[in-house]
Amino acid sequence: MKTFCGRANPTTGALDWVEESEEYDYHQEIARSCYADMLHDRDRNEKYYRGIWAAVARVKARGEKVIVLDIGTGTGLLSMMAVTAGADFCYAVEVFKPMAEAAQCIVEKNGFSDKIKIINKHSTDVTVGPGGDMQMKANVLITELFDTELIGEGALPSYEHAHQNLVQEGCEAVPHRATVYAQLVESELLWSWAQLQPVEIEGARLLPPPAVGHCAGAHSVCDIQLSQVSPDSFAPLGPLCTMFSVDFSKQLSSAFQSHSSQFVAQSSGRAQVVLSWWDLDMDPSGNIVCTVAPSWTYPQPEMWRDHWMQSVYFLPMESRVTAGEELSLTVCHDDYSLWYSLQKDPQTKAPPSRPCCTCQAHLVWTRPRFGELNDRRRTESYVSALRSVSQARSESRLLVQELLGVIVFSLESSRMSKEIIEQIRPDQLNSNDLGGEQISVLMGEPYFSTSLLPWHSLFFWYCRTAVAGLLRPGTTILPCSATLHMMAVEFQDLWRIRAPCGTCEGFDVALMDEMVQRSLDFRECREAEPHPLWEYPCRALTQPTAVMAFDFTQCVPQHPVSSQGSLIGRCHGVALWMEYHLTNDITVSAGLTGPVSEQGDCEWSRHRKQGVYFFRSPWESSGDGRAAVSYSFNFEPSLGDIKMDFSIRS
Repeated sequence: MKTFCGRANPTTGALDWVEESEEYDYHQEIARSCYADMLHDRDRNEKYYRGIWAAVARVKARGEKVIVLDIGTGTGLLSMMAVTAGADFCYAVEVFKPMAEAAQCIVEKNGFSDKIKIINKHSTDVTVGPGGDMQMKANVLITELFDTELIGEGALPSYEHAHQNLVQEGCEAVPHRATVYAQLVESELLWSWAQLQPVEIEGARLLPPPAVGHCAGAHSVCDIQLSQVSPDSFAPLGPLCTMFSVDFSKQLSSAFQSHSSQFVAQSSGRAQVVLSWWDLDMDPSGNIVCTVAPSWTYPQPEMWRDHWMQSVYFLPMESRVTAGEELSLTVCHDDYSLWYSLQKDPQTKAPPSRPCCTCQAHLVWTRPRFGELNDRRRTESYVSALRSVSQARSESRLLVQELLGVIVFSLESSRMSKEIIEQIRPDQLNSNDLGGEQISVLMGEPYFSTSLLPWHSLFFWYCRTAVAGLLRPGTTILPCSATLHMMAVEFQDLWRIRAPCGTCEGFDVALMDEMVQRSLDFRECREAEPHPLWEYPCRALTQPTAVMAFDFTQCVPQHPVSSQGSLIGRCHGVALWMEYHLTNDITVSAGLTGPVSEQGDCEWSRHRKQGVYFFRSPWESSGDGRAAVSYSFNFEPSLGDIKMDFSIRS
């Protein structure tokens, strides 16, 4: 059966009705999930396995039957580990139906169906007793309900319910304990993602409006690969603090709580940002530890995982601290999220309130967008382009889409964005503003909150086409053009999210590979994915290539635009990004921010996500051999999308 789903086209701005199979969400969920990343996380798997063996052994030493409850079983891997370790029976709970069905098949294929029962329910709906989902309460509780923020996937309510209804008092838990750590730092780089900074233009200092400058911001976490943020980018103001621990073997509460850590400031500076991560103790003694700490905190070989990253929290306001000053860092949490605050009076008892955005900017703009608006080099590029235009056209009136401060008029499609811009510049464009005059310069910044893939920002082209009747002959368009660039790359780690699993810790989980492959085959053409490549190191195997050009001085064409070619090299896939040519000699890149080194090292823009097209068999691309990668790109103006196809010839 086919269904039609309405969606706003991010490139054309039109409402499209897309025909989709009833299984589309299922396929996409599997394709975009982190199951492959988790299954390839050998450190996680090994630590869980050891913790499960130890927990089962402790129960057996008491002379009890081992009854396991595995909440959020996913592929069933942890349940199979438990049975292999000697558990008598395991109840494996999985709420997502396609995954529950996959787990059932995987369990049967590995020969554990007589000792593992898959329950397709949310754990809070599971019943115990005669006729219930579980015949008896469990004495071993295994879970993997954690996200980057630890509790963001509802771990606390699930544990709370399980201890009240599903497990025995004094049960063994794997993991046994979680500990959250935090460090107060000053960082111009990270703080630029939180607050709009003053801008220097032509000797004038443009300040953010008071409503934006004094806003506490949103309390939501910023989760990133903190290992890719150099320690040179921040200055620690205090020691690494142990904020709180959660004992998963005991009854716990999901109610609001706050925890404080007192310390003496190690250096003077501006308190702006809190870096945070957590550890899992898989056993009560703390001998089996799985850490999520960034790589620059430990000497052992670097571990990589994408399903758990590190957290960056922004304080409601920056404040000056002095070396030797007594400080108190407080973390609060409800059942799903955390937020931090800093008190200079350690005796303060009242917990701080949750930060709340009052200016709307933190609700409209993403963290990378704040960083982009605060990027001095980017601002200078636009100022230089404006300067060249003003010198050439002293009479110019400007129609502009985004924030620059020197603008006369602006056009905003988002009501909230419009309200924010009005705080900065009240003279908005309306139907009577032009007074019958035509525009001699049209300038815009190709940024749109609805854009996911790089070419979605071609919406600028469609907006320029829509106002074509207002433009006088020879109107200057900035940017005048854009190019889509491509480069073959070898990822250090990101390839793992699409690599086949086959076996994991000795268990056959190849069905997951089949499910992912089905999802990849679901559409006629495979699609690129958006990824912030500054967080995922890769090595360039070819030079950047401009594969498509878009002329903004002309309206969007009526006919498709195509491009074909080939690259030489072995690679995991290709990286794709847009570059915008403001003038003939001023370009702003949303991808590479500098030349590729002789070793293939790349520097990527932190402000935009790039596109990544993974080849179907990236795991076969290692070795000394070379292959020709043929590509074909097709831009369909009516759809506003770029279809691409690659083929590899050895």
